Amino acid sequence: MYGVNARPIPEEPPADLPAPGTLLVDTSRDNRVGEFRGVAGVYWSLRPMGGGIEWEVEPRHVRPALPIEQLRARTARANARSRGEVL
Repeated sequence: MYGVNARPIPEEPPADLPAPGTLLVDTSRDNRVGEFRGVAGVYWSLRPMGGGIEWEVEPRHVRPALPIEQLRARTARANARSRGEVL
């Protein structure tokens, strides 16, 4: 059919979308912790806490980071900063 999208693009993001900067765990990549950066099509973009290359993951493979996981990620970033590896 001409003029009709097979899969319409939603105009507003879903209500359960996390805020940018929220720490999430990617269960498809060995429970890797990353900051939520935004939506890329059907995927969510996450970035390592200490900076680096973003990666994309399906939302079904993401869960909120537990307090201990958040602490570990923030401590690792602080240690990297003290070593001069991260600005």
